[in-house]
Amino acid sequence: MSIFPSFARAPSASPASSPAPNAPAFTTERVIKIYGEHTALAGVTLPTHGTAHTLGRRTDLLDSPELTRLGFVMQEGKFIEWMTVAQHLAFTASFYPRWDHDLQHRLTTQLEVPTTRRLAELSPGDRQKVGILLGVCHRPALLLLDEPMSALDPIVRRRLIEVLLERLRDDACTIVISSHLLNDVEKIVDWIIALDAGRVVENSALDDLQESFAEWTVTAPDTTPLPAFTEPFIVFQQRTPRQARLTVRTSTTDAAETFAATHNVEVQTRRLNLDEIFPHLLTAKPEASTPALPA
Repeated sequence: MSIFPSFARAPSASPASSPAPNAPAFTTERVIKIYGEHTALAGVTLPTHGTAHTLGRRTDLLDSPELTRLGFVMQEGKFIEWMTVAQHLAFTASFYPRWDHDLQHRLTTQLEVPTTRRLAELSPGDRQKVGILLGVCHRPALLLLDEPMSALDPIVRRRLIEVLLERLRDDACTIVISSHLLNDVEKIVDWIIALDAGRVVENSALDDLQESFAEWTVTAPDTTPLPAFTEPFIVFQQRTPRQARLTVRTSTTDAAETFAATHNVEVQTRRLNLDEIFPHLLTAKPEASTPALPA
């Protein structure tokens, strides 16, 4: 089963120069894309079914006023390979009236981009840095990022997170990130859309999601074996006769205290991070198996 998580910032208002000043960055309704026998949510291609609006305009009617306010960073960017990085940046900047050359210079230094080398000579990580510059230096209102950190080392990934946070603060842009590096994107997103094989399995605020999931370590107070636990909010459990580790999803604030009192057990709780939560989003039902805890 394939896993494709997606993370989105909540939409922000568009600038007054937009064709629709108060429109959200994008809206979709029943959008799918069919590739032969495969069906998926539509990406940067027009959908087979459904409707989509971007920056207040129907997506198939987008023109220069909207397109110059979009930024897109692909996992494997397509460049003019014979150009140097500096030439490619200057060429791209000529199409964008709002291109920020000061921002370009600062990010080039911050991300250590080799501007004198040709694109064909760059490593995958440096190519991804160039894609980031091309996607953000015109200060887009909507920034789409497809696996933007996959080829970057941990230090550069941290710098990229700082860049994205800066864009959110200074430009109030909407950022949509598709990524499998959950620990990194967890630091900057506020809304989660999780996809599995083109199907939406979660669409929630990050805070709500993290508050609803927890790991409980349940211990019997004496030598009595633990009873069976059948509560519907238990999504996974591992156990020995006297201890169990439960993954739970519940919005009830006193659920652990009520559970402890009901079963006469001790309960210690731990909040889960997004990387730990995501596998449990693939099913809405509790796990059927209860494997033993490792010795």
